[in-house]
Amino acid sequence: MTDHVHDLRSVREATDRLLTAVAKLDNAALAEESHLPGWTRGHILAHLARNADALVNVFEGRSMYESGTARDTDIERDAGRLLEEHLADLRDSTARFMATTEHDQDWSRTVELRNGVTDLAANVPFRRWIEVDLHHVDLNIGYELSDLPDEFTAREIDFLADRWSGRPEVPPVALVATDGRTRRTGSAGDPAVTVSGTPAELLAWLAGRGDKGASLTTSGGPLPELPPL
Repeated sequence: MTDHVHDLRSVREATDRLLTAVAKLDNAALAEESHLPGWTRGHILAHLARNADALVNVFEGRSMYESGTARDTDIERDAGRLLEEHLADLRDSTARFMATTEHDQDWSRTVELRNGVTDLAANVPFRRWIEVDLHHVDLNIGYELSDLPDEFTAREIDFLADRWSGRPEVPPVALVATDGRTRRTGSAGDPAVTVSGTPAELLAWLAGRGDKGASLTTSGGPLPELPPL
């Protein structure tokens, strides 16, 4: 089973990194565009706070979000707040999430996430780590995919390669990283396409970030187009 204690510690560290970086911004910077189309930096911070509360709902057996519409409405409502309000909300919502994980519970149980997705409770802390660190990159404030912890990058590549496995719209693909690790993704069968690059470059493609695979080397065919996350 995933080491949820380790991952919760990593969530706290990633959150501290993000809060320290965001505290250096000003109100005007929060209204500027992020790397995510249609979202300002304020939208990302609002999403991160509301996602923490949504994961409290998951641990306590409630629906993650009241509805997709309610999720989007809450983000829009909170996106335009002042910097200090964003910082306080993210600190407080993170504290609520961490407090919930300190309760005695069965970490091997299955919980329901958004859109009917299920997972083990022990994997939820890593999912929160993904939210915090990837969205830190999305803020477009100087924290890049290449700055992510090596452990995080390797595990997120594993996570996304598994996510795209068995998808008929994605051809069988071999992933070859410059750190010597190889993986596969896509539909069943022997991989016809090999995609090679640094771990950060592979992550960019799998997560639809950065140059989305433009810097990767492919053989056996063109770089496949992945579904949106």
